This record gives sequence, C-alpha cells and structure tokens, in this order.
Amino acid sequence: MTTIMVTGGAGQLATAMEQEGGAVVRRVGRPAFDFDRPASIAETVQALQPTLVVNAAAWTAVDAAEAEPEAAGRANRDGPATLAAHCADAGIPLIHVSTDYVFDGAKGAPYTEADPTSPTGVYGATKLEGEQAVLAAWPRAIILRTSWVYSATGKNFVRTMLGAAQKNPRLRVVADQQGCPTAARDLAVAILGIAARLRDGWQDRYAGVFHAAGTGSTTWHGLAEALFEDAARYGHPVPAVDAIATSDWPTPARRPPDSRLDCTKLSQVFDVRLPEWRSGLSRTVAELLATPSPRL
Repeated sequence: MTTIMVTGGAGQLATAMEQEGGAVVRRVGRPAFDFDRPASIAETVQALQPTLVVNAAAWTAVDAAEAEPEAAGRANRDGPATLAAHCADAGIPLIHVSTDYVFDGAKGAPYTEADPTSPTGVYGATKLEGEQAVLAAWPRAIILRTSWVYSATGKNFVRTMLGAAQKNPRLRVVADQQGCPTAARDLAVAILGIAARLRDGWQDRYAGVFHAAGTGSTTWHGLAEALFEDAARYGHPVPAVDAIATSDWPTPARRPPDSRLDCTKLSQVFDVRLPEWRSGLSRTVAELLATPSPRL
C-alpha cells in the first residue's frame, strides 16, 4: 500500500497534499515530528513506513531568520539532512521542497536549475545548505524549488491582502519584484504526479534539483490586483492598490527582485507542469470566498 508521509503537517503544502491525495497522504508535524528533536524523525519514519517522504517542513519566516540564523539552520538544513539519512537507510525516495530565494534575482530572466545560486539572506542560505545536505545524505532525493506559495489556509500573501482590504480602502504593494505565484494545491498535484512516476520505479534522471512553480509570472502588485479582481465577484471589498518600490517597504531580509523560475526540466523528466498562475489564484479565491462564511 502506498503511504506518502508529508512533514510540516500544519502547513499550507501538507494540508494541500492531503486535500488532493486523500488517504494515501499522512501529515506529520509537531510535537510528534520535530526537527528540533532528531529522535522523533526516526521514530516517525519507522512507525509509518512510508513509500515516499515529502519534506514540506521549513523555517519560512524570511525576516525573522535574519535574527535567528541558528534556528533557521536547524529547520532548513540540519533537520532535512537527518530526515534524508533515515530515508537513505530505509531506501525511501524523498522529495524536499526548497525555494526561489536560493537566487539573488539579478539574472534578469527565469532561472534554470543550472544557474549559479547566490542567496542574499539567512533564509535562502539555509535552504540552499539544506538542498546540498539532503542530496549528500541521499542520492535518491528530488529537490523541488518553488516560489510565492499561497493557499486558502495558513499565513500567506493572498489571505493577508484579503484581510487587509476589509480594514483599509487603500493598500501599498511592491511592484518591482517579479516571481511565479504558486497555489499550494497546484504544487500538491504536481508532487502527486511525480509520486505516480516513482511508483513505476526509480530512474537516475529523477534525482537532483527541479523547479516547480506556477506557469507565468507577475509582481506582488500584479498579484494583488488580480486577486481583488477575483474577490470582487464574491462581493469582497476592493481597495485601491498603489504600486510602490521595494525601497518604500524596507525589510530585514533582502528579497530577490526577479526570482522567476524556468520549470522546463520538470516537464521534460516527469511530464508535470503546474497550471498558469492566474487559474490557481482564481480557484484559491473561490475556495476562500465562495461560501456564506468566508475563510479569512
């Protein structure tokens, strides 16, 4: 029987994996599974005996990581390395989720997996170290770099904007950062597509780094305008959205100005391609607002 163990059990992607994968998906998270308690990693893998592990657990508080690099390192590097070692011992394939923040955003074109990495902050640096540690511990690991993930649950840009619009008639949103918005449920479907390929047997070309993000790109400002266009269909407040520069919204961590990801390799190797980002956004807004009691 297929069992896909997904870490980060309370997070956006783990929740989406269960929504899309059903009974084959087993979410695990704190306190039972905790990267800060290495013994819990072995205990959980042994108890579930999964046929595939998806590591969606991470320190994702980008700005807080600047002040707490040790904690970010445990979550993004040390814990995943330990998990990869246990997967290697048991012969279980591992999909490890990483980030566009491994790049500095200076290329000026979508990044491929072959492009040099150059993170500009603690979050990106620890995620890159995690990629390297996972692959060193377990050659049968698949690294999926994704970007700008959002869903109808958890803390994310889409929910934050919709909530802010209920309180403010005018919002300011950064318009000089480009990326590929990714609906968590679209990413979950892509991972399940990879899992289906793995059930047919491992191939060496499956190992390594892949980019997996929504097709197409926009700015944070463009994403905000698009989501309010969708939200208006459900009678949600639509604020004015002012375009501002990154310099107008200073943060402890520097964001990459252009972290678009080229996902061609994912399509070529696994025949998996995420939908156009706009369609994923529309589905998520509908999931949030198309009920008598909106999920905000």
